[in-house]
Amino acid sequence: MAFRRAGVLGSPVRHSLSPVLHNAAYAALGLTGWHYDTHEVDAEALPGFVHSLGEEWVGLSVTMPGKRAALAVADEATPRALAVGAANTLVRLPSGGWRADCTDVDGVTGALRAAGGFRPGSPATGMVLGAGGTAAAAVAALGELGLTDVHIVVRDPARAKATAETARGAGLGVVVHRWAEADFGALAASARVLVSTVPPDAVAPHVPALAAVPCVLDVIYHPWPTPLAEAVAARGGRVATGLDMLLHQAFGQVEQFTGRAAPRAVMRDALREATHGILPLPLD
Repeated sequence: MAFRRAGVLGSPVRHSLSPVLHNAAYAALGLTGWHYDTHEVDAEALPGFVHSLGEEWVGLSVTMPGKRAALAVADEATPRALAVGAANTLVRLPSGGWRADCTDVDGVTGALRAAGGFRPGSPATGMVLGAGGTAAAAVAALGELGLTDVHIVVRDPARAKATAETARGAGLGVVVHRWAEADFGALAASARVLVSTVPPDAVAPHVPALAAVPCVLDVIYHPWPTPLAEAVAARGGRVATGLDMLLHQAFGQVEQFTGRAAPRAVMRDALREATHGILPLPLD
């Protein structure tokens, strides 16, 4: 078996769980010459690192703070990476260059379907807390799931311009709300899906209202459970997490790196073992 390498770039990245997922997948696929590891690389250093890699490198996962730099360094990009304005995936091209993609969108859709129990139906409204890179991937995912509108709640509406543009590009109607002035109860009552990308302390005062949304994704999973997750569980609801997102975004990366179907159950079991079974991580 030919020697191949892949890895995750970020800063800090030492505690990344991506090696658990990828190396379990390669072993299950019989790719004995393949190895995936971590590399401490910030946004400024990313272009030089990528250009220095030999032909044995097949793919890269990119976490913060390098996702925008990853898109900029790529020779070509998928429409969704361009729409989000960032890439968490770089795949080696036959020419030797790199293709950028954003499987974070798959992470959100997969988490909402499998862990959150979301099923597409009649026209629906979503609600997103925050406007960073994860929020941009989230609004793109809501468009893929068939939602029609999204309310984005942020501290400073001026910082939500890029995320709002991504949402409009995904076919969503967009309303941006200033956090201090938002009526969380009314917004939650109209939402079918909630994605929170902000710290638990910021959400805590609004948990009683937000927990009423039928499908919730709280991207925070450490420490667990968050106050929002506890409130959703108390009402008998289902909540997806950032750990579910990590799992579902990795499936597409493995498939793009290897050209084979991802061994999903194997990857899920490896992630559960590495996180001491803190979450069930359903696949369907």
